[in-house]
Amino acid sequence: MRLISINVLRSGMIVGRTIWNEAGHPLLQKGVVVTDRILLRLKQLNIKYVYIEDSISYGIEIEETVKPTVRNQVVNKITQSFQSVKGAKPEQASFVLEQQSKAIGTIVEDLLSSILDSEEILTVLTDAYLYDEYLYQHSFQVTLYSLAIAKEMGYSYEDLRLIGIGAMLHDVGKLLIPTDLLLKPGRLTNEEFEVMKNHARYGFDLLRNLHSISLLVAHCAFQHHERIDGSGYPRGLVDFEIHPFAKIIGVADVFDAVTSNRVYREKLLPSQGMAIIEAGSGTIFSPRVVEALRKSVVHYPNGTILLLSDGRRGVVFKQNVEQPDRPFVRIFEEDDEILNATYEINLTEVPSLLIDKVEMDYITPVE
Repeated sequence: MRLISINVLRSGMIVGRTIWNEAGHPLLQKGVVVTDRILLRLKQLNIKYVYIEDSISYGIEIEETVKPTVRNQVVNKITQSFQSVKGAKPEQASFVLEQQSKAIGTIVEDLLSSILDSEEILTVLTDAYLYDEYLYQHSFQVTLYSLAIAKEMGYSYEDLRLIGIGAMLHDVGKLLIPTDLLLKPGRLTNEEFEVMKNHARYGFDLLRNLHSISLLVAHCAFQHHERIDGSGYPRGLVDFEIHPFAKIIGVADVFDAVTSNRVYREKLLPSQGMAIIEAGSGTIFSPRVVEALRKSVVHYPNGTILLLSDGRRGVVFKQNVEQPDRPFVRIFEEDDEILNATYEINLTEVPSLLIDKVEMDYITPVE
């Protein structure tokens, strides 16, 4: 299967991967033939990319680190935990969160098991899922990215657990931000952004007095928007003043934000999100954390069409654990001609061959 933009999806194409709704139920099953009605519905739901089955990507499989069934269960548990806090009065929210802390810890331990059991680099396929509430999906994905980064950096199991809980709760202060502000369909004004920035302090205040959660978790919520050059908020801390866990979660938070759909901005591909993170390495982000992210997450998901520097086109069919930005590619086109027989190359073995472009809008002549 391969990944294409909704802009070039056409009636008659075959869905290659199930799309799930916020309740964890299949919205569109793998194997369904796309119709005009289905295409219109996908556009209404703001789906940007769809996996399809075709001849050039035959046999290519896309597997997430966390299986869809587990993901759905986890996001539902996060939703339940957070909604119980959201419905409470500010003075009662910490008490409610204390009651939810055991469930949150269990969620993190389950995700940690998935990360530790996998020898592959982390794959997160956000467009295979739909969720009405961005906060819950974001909390899940930031936890995955944070755990993958921390694993790559060699942290102990206990530190990984604390980082996971800190990542899961990094945005908990947003539960005290007005909903209309969180869901505003456009960029915030300066005044609105000042209100939004309060979520870091709100999160710290909610978490710091909980007996069942480490104070380090509270500092993750407080510091995940701080930057090593002092340009972050809420306190403008610099490098040595920011806790290492918060540096990890801060990078994971931005990476997920730019690679997920938002009401005011379309998602970027993982390779594009990685380029943004790398551009901030050493200025706003810790270079060590950025390098760990680079090594631990998929840059070009299986099924992605790549245009190479010599004009050849291929589809990613396998990840390279040692060098994630140089995957294995199945070449299907040379000199603008579709090959009768494809062949495969490992980009690490051809260092002079560069990736010129990710082509989500590419369609073969027969399409």
